[in-house]
Amino acid sequence: MANGSMGLMQGTVDVLILKTLSAKPLHGYAISEVIHERSNGDLAVEDAALYQALHRLERKGFVESEWGISDTNRRARFYSISTAGRKQLRTEVIELRRYVNALFTVLDPA
Repeated sequence: MANGSMGLMQGTVDVLILKTLSAKPLHGYAISEVIHERSNGDLAVEDAALYQALHRLERKGFVESEWGISDTNRRARFYSISTAGRKQLRTEVIELRRYVNALFTVLDPA
């Protein structure tokens, strides 16, 4: 995108984090980087929003965390998606697709 990264719409951070973690456990910075890369630089997750979402998802039992060593040989908290998180991801993807389809139905000319 020519104007840089866009912020995320409310309600999308959780589903993007869960989807990212469905591939493999990652630390916070890596989650943010994967989202940025997979969106071709169009989406950026602010640090505060990322960690608030991770803590919220962990409290709900959708992600689990443990300490490990990052690629840069630093201690980091790694997050992984739980079984409940995978179920939640499926539900949220269905709802998000339904919302986007409805949005484009309104925006597309009749």
